[in-house]
Amino acid sequence: MSLVLDSAAQDLLFREARTANAFSDEPVTEEQVQAIYDLVKFGPTAFNQTPLRITLVRSPEARERLVQHMAKGNDAKTATAPLVAILSADNEFHEELPQLLPHFPQAKDAFFSERPVRERSALLNSALQAAYFIIGIRAAGLAAGPMTGADFAGIQKEFLDDDHTPIMVINIGKPATEGAWFDRSPRLAFDEVITTV
Repeated sequence: MSLVLDSAAQDLLFREARTANAFSDEPVTEEQVQAIYDLVKFGPTAFNQTPLRITLVRSPEARERLVQHMAKGNDAKTATAPLVAILSADNEFHEELPQLLPHFPQAKDAFFSERPVRERSALLNSALQAAYFIIGIRAAGLAAGPMTGADFAGIQKEFLDDDHTPIMVINIGKPATEGAWFDRSPRLAFDEVITTV
């Protein structure tokens, strides 16, 4: 059975897409980022919660502060990427649930009154939203370089607050003509992942 999505789109979003390690100098505009968000905000989450927060690092001063917290190997590419985004989980996301879940505004207090519960849910659902964001970057014809090799405690202190937990940093831009990708790594086969009961 074939997929509804045409083959070119499948290649753009999945088969030909890679984690980018080098980018061209072409800037990423605010309009591009808004178009990406306006698409991926419709991805499903539990209780329609929206814990993902995205901090765009555009100024040279902010970029320099961020690079100091990146692991060796991630620092140089973060220093030169056209745009860098810090993705974090808002642990107070429940305050927006009456707006986002108008048919069940009680969910805010019924399920998320305790901070540890919110933190677990924020981490899971912001990671889900981060995956949508990466696919959205690819849908815009850009490349994404998501990274978790960083001093996240330092990033939180430098850019966020105690209610926002950083989950990854993503370099964004048009891939460089040379040296943008590593060779494609293997993936597990269907039978190694899927079980039918």
